[in-house]
Amino acid sequence: MTNLKGKIDFALIISVTNANPNGDPLNGNRPRENFDGYGEISDVCIKRKIRNRFQDMGERVFVQSDDRSDDSFTSLKDRAEGCVELKAEMDKKKKANRDRFSEIACRQWIDVRAFGQVFAFKGEEVSVGIRGPVSIQQAVSKSPVDIISMQITKSVNSEAGKDSKASDTMGTKHRIGFGLYVVKGSVNVQLAEKTGFSQEDAELLKEALKTLFENDASSARPEGSMEVCRLYWWQHNEKTPAVSTAKVHRSIKIKELKNRPESFGDYEIELEELPCVKPEVFDFV
Repeated sequence: MTNLKGKIDFALIISVTNANPNGDPLNGNRPRENFDGYGEISDVCIKRKIRNRFQDMGERVFVQSDDRSDDSFTSLKDRAEGCVELKAEMDKKKKANRDRFSEIACRQWIDVRAFGQVFAFKGEEVSVGIRGPVSIQQAVSKSPVDIISMQITKSVNSEAGKDSKASDTMGTKHRIGFGLYVVKGSVNVQLAEKTGFSQEDAELLKEALKTLFENDASSARPEGSMEVCRLYWWQHNEKTPAVSTAKVHRSIKIKELKNRPESFGDYEIELEELPCVKPEVFDFV
């Protein structure tokens, strides 16, 4: 494994068409939006999709969705104890070597060495927190989004014994007509050195971002409704570049070409030149 060459900044532009990119469970699963009407996708949602892509690439992932589990474990505790070396440290309880614990966990699972993880389970006397080098902001749309709601019904009997098949209302389904979102993130070299996040891992992260919505379709996100439009990837040569991450992210200028954008082509996107390494730009539309 090769040490990370330098700090990495990245920005991902994604489009959503007639889909619910990230429902809010505390608001009837309506698409998330802020008080100004701009759509949002939580960083947790984005990390979940990246983890799924890591799994598709054959990498070992610690935080797995139940419906995508690729091992026999049904909980994080079981998965942690399934690693013989980690279980040996956990059995030491308060005498566990936390540095050794972190080293084993980071070597075992790519999402732990990328995003970090807190290992604290009920009944155990050991608690270890690992801080990961990959940080991702919540995605925000470049224009206010229109949320469309519809009632959904069933036309079959749920139970035997009923004489008729009544069209009973089952609930409400929500989507947005169109939204263009920007995902921003970075990789910290100092933290990467601690977790062992390598240059090869960074390439896997880049590939995961390029293909973020592969194998991610659902009734709320039909195939093709969510699309990666463009990826900017700055691979700096320094651990701490002269240009800050905030300034790097602000160098992407996105302007509406019409009042109610309906596609990626309804935006003008320019990249401001900065006194730092030029980004790799990947176009997908």
